[in-house]
Amino acid sequence: MDGPDQIGPHLSPRTTFRDRAHRTIKKFTTKDGLIGDYDYAFLFTPQLPFMKKTRRAAPFFGLEDKIPVVLALLLGLQHALAMLAGVITPPILLGGSSGANFGSEDYQYLVSTSLIVSGLLSAIQMFRFHVYGTRYYIGTGLISVVGTSFATITVATGTFEQMYSTGYCPVDGSGNRLPCPKGYGALLATSCLCSLLEIGLSFMSSRLLKTLFPPIVTGPTVLLIGASLISSAMKDWAGGSGTCSNNPGNGALCPSADAPHALPWGSAEFIGLGFLVFVTIILCERFGSPIMKSCAVVVGLLVGCIVAAACGYFDRSGIDAAPVASFIWVRTFPLHIYPPLILPLLAVYMVIMMESIGDITATCDVSRLQVEGATFDSRIQGGVLGSGVTCLLAGLCTIPPMSVFAQNNGVIALTRCANRQAGYCCCFFLVVMGVFAKFAAALVAIPSSVLGGMTTFLFSSVAMSGVRIMCSVHWTRRNRFILTASFAIGMAATLVPDWFSYFFTYSGDNHALEGLLQAVELVMANGFAVTGFLGLILNLLLPDDPDDDPALVESDGQVGGKAEGEVVVVSCSSEQGRVLRLD
Repeated sequence: MDGPDQIGPHLSPRTTFRDRAHRTIKKFTTKDGLIGDYDYAFLFTPQLPFMKKTRRAAPFFGLEDKIPVVLALLLGLQHALAMLAGVITPPILLGGSSGANFGSEDYQYLVSTSLIVSGLLSAIQMFRFHVYGTRYYIGTGLISVVGTSFATITVATGTFEQMYSTGYCPVDGSGNRLPCPKGYGALLATSCLCSLLEIGLSFMSSRLLKTLFPPIVTGPTVLLIGASLISSAMKDWAGGSGTCSNNPGNGALCPSADAPHALPWGSAEFIGLGFLVFVTIILCERFGSPIMKSCAVVVGLLVGCIVAAACGYFDRSGIDAAPVASFIWVRTFPLHIYPPLILPLLAVYMVIMMESIGDITATCDVSRLQVEGATFDSRIQGGVLGSGVTCLLAGLCTIPPMSVFAQNNGVIALTRCANRQAGYCCCFFLVVMGVFAKFAAALVAIPSSVLGGMTTFLFSSVAMSGVRIMCSVHWTRRNRFILTASFAIGMAATLVPDWFSYFFTYSGDNHALEGLLQAVELVMANGFAVTGFLGLILNLLLPDDPDDDPALVESDGQVGGKAEGEVVVVSCSSEQGRVLRLD
């Protein structure tokens, strides 16, 4: 017999519509539909030392399970708050002194629009559109919240450095950077062009994609993305990453001389504010309730803001001047293609695709869905195509490329909620937060030291995601060699980003050649791009080592130094491993 959502021979479309309308009305007018029998106290009960510990687990809500309206809203808000820090950090960095150096109006607009676009494009990933007449999908059909990829930040900041040094972006007579909407528009236009690469690759077989971009390639790449971002986060922690940090100790004040409670870079007050945020995050993890644990980064940011406001670090002029509401395209930027940025952004899109494959796999796993088979392969294909489409749409909506966030997996695992209804509620709250421009203005006004304490933890979690991916690699001699070779140059470029800046000394009038050399320099300055390309090439070229294959038994009846039928299995945490019988 057909289910209630299907139109069988005994059900007319009108009857089905009436049934659905009846269920919807019942959901919003009955106690069972609104509240249900869920133990809401579980989400808000802290784990204090003197309280009795309960080992009862919360119920798990699957992808299409029925869920009360209030609980869907509550879990959706929790998911939105957990994503908040990751969504707002890229526009704050790209619009600040290390990026386009925007004024307060453009700065606030970027944060508002980032929240709105994140909510709208996340709904596309969750809905999972079927491309009519084909076997392809757009979207994962899972709780997949998207935000500006952190891989974009390192490339964009290096690009703005180059733009200001070559005169593409303006500086004043003292060498101070002026706002550069032209440069930001070039970033958007070039990212839209390069997004066609990911869209095209999404039509490849998902099995081939996983073969080209296995964990041995994606792991160290994601690790170096986080490592490269921690440097800028620590500068913010000490007071800011602008001109006041270039020559610490020369009397310059952070964030500027006319800011409230301005102090020299590296002052104890700045360090203390960031440390307060960091410690609060740790305390939330140790003693907080489940809802506080998943929102620990936001709670730490809130505590830091309260102390900073009480001590006079906030400048509320931007909040007072901000409009009540905002939306996409309230402010626009001139679109230009910046040729030196094409090659680095192609590398970024390769990384975004690598991240998407790993994140979608992890989301299926924590959502208790199959991680193999035709349905899973279609989710990989739909997620990669959806990522390419969302990157293109994000650029058209004045926001840099957006990809699936890995934080989804931690929130789903902690809340035990993989339900799409809660995901749609999360999208709703993100859009609402972005529409109210005063909220974005308050986020922009957060002191750099408070933001630095939060972003240091956030970027470290990105690096640990790379470590987690590498832990799924079998540590054979071949794989260890590939990881070592690719990581060596990538980590070196991360620590010394200008090591390749003087390799090319061309000074002619061939602008095409000059742009190509600038593009190569940008790639070589970003360690994650070097590591990704080198790992991809080595993984394709180096053959498997027979000594690492337990199926190949040597003539003396030994495999890898053990008795026949035994193989050493090495874990990430131990070099000793353990012996397993293959028979």
